[in-house]
Amino acid sequence: MAASTTVDHDRIERAVREILAAVGEDPDREGLLETPARVARMYAEMFSGLGQDPRVHLGKAFQEKYDEIVLVRDIAFNSVCEHHLLPFMGHAHIGYLPNGRVLGLSKLARVVETISHRPQVQERMTEQIADLLEHDLGAKGVAVVVEASHTCMTIRGVRKPGSLCVTSAMKGIFRANVSSRAEVMSLIYGHRSG
Repeated sequence: MAASTTVDHDRIERAVREILAAVGEDPDREGLLETPARVARMYAEMFSGLGQDPRVHLGKAFQEKYDEIVLVRDIAFNSVCEHHLLPFMGHAHIGYLPNGRVLGLSKLARVVETISHRPQVQERMTEQIADLLEHDLGAKGVAVVVEASHTCMTIRGVRKPGSLCVTSAMKGIFRANVSSRAEVMSLIYGHRSG
């Protein structure tokens, strides 16, 4: 997916100093002296997925004769909207129908973390997770639903706090078969009360 990336802390620090000056602040003011370095460290953390291949988390699957849905719900994540460089955060729900191989459950969370820690849009993130599981795990079906609150919409612009963006990607049997899709969606949302 992504090639290894090294974060240039010095370059980020220079850019943050310039942004502070451009908005009318004094980057040499006491409260801002360490801000460029903090922002550089934050970007290194928030964009750590750029230097990682999420496929590494799928390398260790187990042979298992299990032919029902496996679902991990409410995988918390945070990402950064590539359009405004503001955070969006929420939960991913991942279900798959094994084809003779199952993953350790934590691997699904690791895939979400790797893919979300990049400048991202929610629609692409949802599709990348589903494609990866369909192709690399060889699942008969994959369902990914992502729900997120975008600060680029809640704290600026239209300013609609509490709004939630929901995206889904259905592959294999969950795309082709209506009852299979309904079953996985029921597992994702059936626990919620009115």
